[in-house]
Amino acid sequence: MRFSGIADRVGGMGEKAWEIHRRAVTRHAAGQPIIVLSVGEDRTATTHPALVQVAKDALDQGLHHYSALTGSPAVKEGIARRHKALTGQTIAPEACCLFSGAQNALFATLMCLTDTGDEVIVPEPYYATYPGVTQASGAKMVAVKTDPESDFVLDPARLEAAVTDKTRVILLNSPNNPTGAVYPRAVMEAVADLCKRHDLWLISDEVYVDFLYDGEHVAPCTLPGMAERTVTIGSLSKSHRMSGWRIGWTVSTPEFSELLSDFACCMLYGSAPFIQEAAAAALAENPLPGVEEDRLAMLADYHRKRDIVMGALGNTPGLVLRRPSAGMFAMVDVRPTGLGDFDFAARLLDEEEVGVMTGGAFGPSAKGHIRLGLVAEAEMLREACTRIDRFARKIVAGG
Repeated sequence: MRFSGIADRVGGMGEKAWEIHRRAVTRHAAGQPIIVLSVGEDRTATTHPALVQVAKDALDQGLHHYSALTGSPAVKEGIARRHKALTGQTIAPEACCLFSGAQNALFATLMCLTDTGDEVIVPEPYYATYPGVTQASGAKMVAVKTDPESDFVLDPARLEAAVTDKTRVILLNSPNNPTGAVYPRAVMEAVADLCKRHDLWLISDEVYVDFLYDGEHVAPCTLPGMAERTVTIGSLSKSHRMSGWRIGWTVSTPEFSELLSDFACCMLYGSAPFIQEAAAAALAENPLPGVEEDRLAMLADYHRKRDIVMGALGNTPGLVLRRPSAGMFAMVDVRPTGLGDFDFAARLLDEEEVGVMTGGAFGPSAKGHIRLGLVAEAEMLREACTRIDRFARKIVAGG
C-alpha cells in the first residue's frame, strides 16, 4: 500500500544520532543503574500538586466535553498576561491560541505560513523535530551553520546569505535547545531588519525563556516593525514541569490567530477542558499557594546545576565545555579526545553507565559534541560528571 509524500518529509527522529538515547532509556527501564541525562525533562520531580488538583476537580465537575478551539477566555487572558511579563509587549487575548503543546503550536504555525516549495531558514544546532515539522507542509528547511567557538550564537551575515526568493520564514530558538545560546540584542535587531527588508515571517520559539542565567532575553516581537510579522511560541512544559499535559501556545496577531483557529478546527478541535483549567490556574494573576515558589526554586536549582557541571568538567582533559547562558542542557565538545560524538556517547554508556545525547541529532554544527542534560538531582549529576571525567581522562591517556 502507498503512503503520501509526507512519510519522507517528517522522518528523522529514528536516525542513528538517537540510538544512544534509546539504548540508555531501555536499559534504565530494565532496572540497570544508568544515569539518564539525554531527556529534556527532570523526571525526579512532578507538576505542583495544586495544579494537579485543579484538573481533578474539573473532571469531577463534569468538564470533559468539547472546549473552545484555541483556548478559553481565562487561558487566553493568562497567556497574554505572561507574554507581557516576559516581553513587555501588551497584546489582546484574541492574539493568543492554545494548542496541545509547543510542538503542536509550531506545526500549526508552519502549516499556515508555508506552502510546497517555500523555504524556512533555521540556525543550527536546532531542536531535533525542526526538520520534520518544517517539511510537513512541503516546505524546505535551510540550515545555517553556527560556530562552537562563538558559543553557537548566530551570525546574521550567514542568515542573510541563505535568503532566496523562495524564503518565507525564519525560525529562531533563543534561548536555544540544545546549546543554551541566547542571541544578543544586536543579533536580534539584525534578524528583524532582514525580515522587514525581505518581507519574511519570524517564528520565535521561546519555550526556555524562564531558564535564563546570563545575558538578556530579547523578544523579536518587541522590536520596531516586528509585531505584525512575528509568531511567538510558548509553553508550560518546562516552566511548570507540565510536559505531559501538552500545553503550548502562539502569540501573533488577531488576524493570524483566526486562521490558526480554523486550522485547529480541522486538526485538534480544542484542548481538553480539564487541562485548560489547569493551564488557567498556572497562568493566573494570583497563583495558587506554593506554585510560584516551587517554580522559582526549580529555576534556581537548574542555575546551580549548570554551575556544578561547569565546575566539575571545566578542567577535564579532552573536553571543552560550551557555557550555556540558559536552558537545561550543556554542550560538551569531545573532539579533543579523538572520538566522534557517537563513539564517545556509546562507550560512555557501556563503560560508565551514563546516557547522553549525541550532537549529530541537532545538525552538523553540533557534530563532535554531546548534550548533557541538567535533569538529575544535584548529587546524581555530580556522580555523572565524575564518571564522564574519569572516562575522558582514560581516553586521553590512550585507554
